[in-house]
Amino acid sequence: MSNEDYYDITVVGGGPVGLFAATYACMRQAKTQIIESLDKLGGQVTNLFPAKKIYDIPAFSSIKGNALINELVQQVQQFAPQIFLNEKVQEISKTASGFKLVTNLRTTYSRTIIIATGVGAFQPRKLALPNANSFENQQLLYSISDPQKFANKDVMIAGGGDSAVDWALELAPFAKTLHIVHRRSKFRALEANVARLHETQTIFDTPYLITDLQKGADTKIKVTLKKVKEDSTTQLRADYLLVNYGFVTDTKILQDWNLETQHNLLQVSPNMQTSTPGIYAAGDIIDYAGRVNLIATGFGEAPIAVNSAMHYLNPDLRQPAHSTQLIKKFPKIK
Repeated sequence: MSNEDYYDITVVGGGPVGLFAATYACMRQAKTQIIESLDKLGGQVTNLFPAKKIYDIPAFSSIKGNALINELVQQVQQFAPQIFLNEKVQEISKTASGFKLVTNLRTTYSRTIIIATGVGAFQPRKLALPNANSFENQQLLYSISDPQKFANKDVMIAGGGDSAVDWALELAPFAKTLHIVHRRSKFRALEANVARLHETQTIFDTPYLITDLQKGADTKIKVTLKKVKEDSTTQLRADYLLVNYGFVTDTKILQDWNLETQHNLLQVSPNMQTSTPGIYAAGDIIDYAGRVNLIATGFGEAPIAVNSAMHYLNPDLRQPAHSTQLIKKFPKIK
């Protein structure tokens, strides 16, 4: 296997951080490929909250998830890296010139690797009631693709984190009625957003737990709420119940790659290197003291990982000072 058959950088993961890592790698003129296990780019943003507004991206007062991914895809496509979808990296092993990656579809080679898989495989944390699955994808939803579906509808949102509050802010202007149910009186979401939500007509049902779901006489769902530490209950009817309890993740594949983890997250050095020289990581899959789980944080980590990978490949190569110095001529954007 010659060096010509190796990619310089393989980005594992096609979410926001992976896309920007590939863009920056191409700006460094590295031969780059992206390997994504899902059938489309965008990671959690595409699959869990494509229509939700995101407020923590610099330069955007807010931007919807699908719009952010569209911009990132357009950005990376300027440089035409190889993109492989529906591929899962099953094995990573060291070779004389870098690494061999075995996926479910092929074997490929790379001189360095950047892991940007986010939280790994994920699925929404579901409502733990025996009959909940009989309402799924009808009155009970775990994600939203079209907010207008809820116009003039009675909507109930369950959850106390950022996703639940963000969805409530998104739907409050046009829902007929909007309830938010949380098991605690205090929300975990960003304080400014909770304050904004209190300024709307949203009804706060706290501290309550959802204990039962039943079909109503019409197409509505009948939801029983029990007050925490009390026996009192109340029933509400809604056209839709949107549950935002976070998601269940699986990062077991990292163990198969023989990388050091702690609490199922990759441990990295300040230059984003994992326990294996030549393998770097960025985004929510990594952990270090003081890290904040924001997309913007991952955007900052991606160039560090790329520059570290380039230095690993060419120790004598001068590190760039500014992005406009990376390549001699930027391609025209059509």
